[in-house]
Amino acid sequence: MNIPETNLPRVVVLGAGFAGLNFVKNLPAHAAQIVMIDRHNYHTFQPLLYQVATAGLEPDSIAYPIRNIFKKRKNFFFRMAAVNQVDSQNKCIHSNIGTLSYDVLVVATGSQTNFFGIPGVKELALPMKTVPEALNMRSLMLQNFEAASLTKDLEERERLMNFVIVGAGPTGTELAGALAELRNHVLPNDYPDLDFRRMSIHLIEMHDAVLPPMQPSSSKHALKYLESLGVQVWLKTAVTSYDGDTVFTSQNKQLPASTLIWAAGVQGNIPKGFTEEQIWKGRLVVDETNQVKGAKEVYGLGDVAVMRTEDLPNGHPMLAQVAIQQGKQLAKNLKAHWKGREMKLFKYKDLGAMATVGRNKAVAELSHKIKLSGFVGWFVWMWVHLVSLVGFRNRLVVLLNWVVNYFSYDRKIRLIIRPVDRPAKHKP
Repeated sequence: MNIPETNLPRVVVLGAGFAGLNFVKNLPAHAAQIVMIDRHNYHTFQPLLYQVATAGLEPDSIAYPIRNIFKKRKNFFFRMAAVNQVDSQNKCIHSNIGTLSYDVLVVATGSQTNFFGIPGVKELALPMKTVPEALNMRSLMLQNFEAASLTKDLEERERLMNFVIVGAGPTGTELAGALAELRNHVLPNDYPDLDFRRMSIHLIEMHDAVLPPMQPSSSKHALKYLESLGVQVWLKTAVTSYDGDTVFTSQNKQLPASTLIWAAGVQGNIPKGFTEEQIWKGRLVVDETNQVKGAKEVYGLGDVAVMRTEDLPNGHPMLAQVAIQQGKQLAKNLKAHWKGREMKLFKYKDLGAMATVGRNKAVAELSHKIKLSGFVGWFVWMWVHLVSLVGFRNRLVVLLNWVVNYFSYDRKIRLIIRPVDRPAKHKP
């Protein structure tokens, strides 16, 4: 990998998400040599991926080059690579560009989509965890309307214009709202020959409420906003299979749709090399200092890790704030550890949760008592996401896009840059 040898401890960080970035930012440059490895050469602000998928934002407005983030940092090296295996016994990692030894390994590889083995879903559904996947969704959505405008088959046209979103967490809820606004305000101008009254947006959720982690009042507000936009919400419902034409559900309801968007679940994106005892429900088991069970000098951060305690038998929620706080805490702990002091146990500070459903429609829980909705909640959601973006240019571009979209209801980035080939349809 062409990394120079120094007398500093080498800390290898796998992943440039929220956890990895905040860990490196808070570890003093003089304390260690940092080597960050990621499959992409940019950091993605995942909470706004749905806006890339629905033509609201350019992909480069929510991504930022990793090397540019740390361009002024000494003893920092970045390598774009895929890690094949972790060898904790010999303290090295194996990747597609070579092998690298470490003194400390930080696994912050985030999460990947969990399809739960449902027939047809992995092969035919659209996930949305990366920028390329969001771009695929945007292209396919627009390709569907191009195809719908050509076909004379009314049933096929309906399938092409229908969208089924599985999972009513923040991603699914925000995506459903964005698609509804496209249908209500934008797409009829692009395709005047299509009857958008026949376009259906279905949101399927196994729980009895949308945004299940949030308080009941926030869930009710979100449901009301979705229904006011014309989204069909199916609660206490699960997808049983998908054949590329029809979504089959546990309620014996069949939903015709050429597009199934999967936002229903994730699991840790764990590199090979860890044992079954070190993994619980698809995540690395860590202690309260974030050290991986049975692996000395190996730490897990963010979505890939689960810290189980008496108070949290299932670990912390897979949220950006957990990853950010764990990254900061581990940096402080390693600095203390190298000075011979004890590490502090991680304590998560809940900063609340929020989600937007559309223009002037959002819910935000800043604490157990402070709950916002409507325009105020939407404004707070917008501000928090804006200041959380990396880079002044990205903040400015996103703000300008939001201002234009707010007053015009338009989405200017309705481009099919690279057409998407769908897998062959099959019967599960």
